[in-house]
Amino acid sequence: MIGKTMQIGTVRLMRKLCASTCAAVLLGGFASQTAAQDTPAEAAPSTAQDAAWHNQQQIALAQRTYKDGWRWMEGGLLWRRIKGNGSGARPTVADTVTLHYAGTFVDGTGFDSSYGRGEPATFPLGRLIKAWQLAVPQMAVGDTIEIAAPASIAYGPVGKGPIPGGATLLFTIELLGIEGR
Repeated sequence: MIGKTMQIGTVRLMRKLCASTCAAVLLGGFASQTAAQDTPAEAAPSTAQDAAWHNQQQIALAQRTYKDGWRWMEGGLLWRRIKGNGSGARPTVADTVTLHYAGTFVDGTGFDSSYGRGEPATFPLGRLIKAWQLAVPQMAVGDTIEIAAPASIAYGPVGKGPIPGGATLLFTIELLGIEGR
């Protein structure tokens, strides 16, 4: 009975995720987010008519499970700690943070990386995409996490720069410091 209840709960969660993403894609219900990964006027790849691509975005979220260490947060954000224990100074959304990060699409293609530039990045956390505003405060200095961000808390249905609308984004984030602490 417990297994059946968990299966029903998983199906309901997936329906909610799919429904919110489909509504966002079809109705344009999410505003474009401000993000630190802004790039000059580079056009995002067009995937607006590709249902298989949109399905892959949802499958990438569904494949991340609790037994593999993934935790669910507000808005459908999935995260897991891969280094550190979460103890120590933690930032708030009002803080400016220094971190290393790598961002990829669900197919593994990278779109932005401070590691690749060989230099950490410093950002006001409140100006980053909602997914980072939710995840980074869960970290302590020295921690590294992975996040899977549905489009609704990343760049929405329109996208920005090289990021197409509706994209689920995967990030590895290493918190190096909090300005003033």
